[in-house]
Amino acid sequence: LALLRHQASVGGVNIVAQWLQQTRGLRAGYIQMSVDVLVVLTAFAVVPPERVLQSVVGAVAIGAILTLNHRPGRYLGV
Repeated sequence: LALLRHQASVGGVNIVAQWLQQTRGLRAGYIQMSVDVLVVLTAFAVVPPERVLQSVVGAVAIGAILTLNHRPGRYLGV
């Protein structure tokens, strides 16, 4: 969250999502979520379902922590 607000990235899909948001007006969060869902669905083809579900639970837990600790205006990229 802090990286996106400062228009920074760790690479990968993040860069493409930010570029699409800036040039096309698409929301970076939706793009990132779409790619994440595709990765998880693809994982079902190569990883045991229990492991994929464990990964999803972990991602939801991290998302919940970020959501609970987020404060509007905390990470202003000025």
